[in-house]
Amino acid sequence: MDRGKGDGIFITTAGVGRIEHALAITPASVRPGDAVLLSGDLGRHGMAIMAVREGLEFETTIESDCAPLAGLVADLISGGIQVHCLRDLTRGGLASALIEIAEAGGVQVHIREAAVPVAEEVRGACEILGFDPLYVANEGRFVCFTPEADAERALRILRSHPLGKEASIIGTVIQKAPALVTLESRIGATRIVDMLSGEQLPRIC
Repeated sequence: MDRGKGDGIFITTAGVGRIEHALAITPASVRPGDAVLLSGDLGRHGMAIMAVREGLEFETTIESDCAPLAGLVADLISGGIQVHCLRDLTRGGLASALIEIAEAGGVQVHIREAAVPVAEEVRGACEILGFDPLYVANEGRFVCFTPEADAERALRILRSHPLGKEASIIGTVIQKAPALVTLESRIGATRIVDMLSGEQLPRIC
């Protein structure tokens, strides 16, 4: 919050509980060969908020993806998946989360655009408004890094949950360095995914 802009009461919350597993779920645990899983389709929350704020009407109503993720994560851990890293995809979307993990873990992450699920109504809205779904905020999605050996089983676990039906394996960790994210486009070209230099959407969460 900018200096001088705080003119009310601020309430913070904290979760208190017990860690019931021995996993080190952190970017430092990400290793070359890890699979990158996405828990669902991208961009619905950000575009739903934008449509309401700007009074935009589309042929199909875009519904927010806002949902609790605890159940999905608990299913992965109780299912014996060796989860190396998790990150929710709020402000900055998938692209920003992957870049932050790659930089913190010192790894190169490669994803395939064709494997990233985006609903047609969201894709259409993004094209009209000039947004990239990779950077649009979500409120009920996360990215997960697991060993390749666990990837297919993790995907089955996610898809068996009502909130993970659109889960997908979207990429892999290629090597330990350089720390960056690359994307294979639908036409087969590869580019570096950069952090946005400015704000793509007004703050929504």
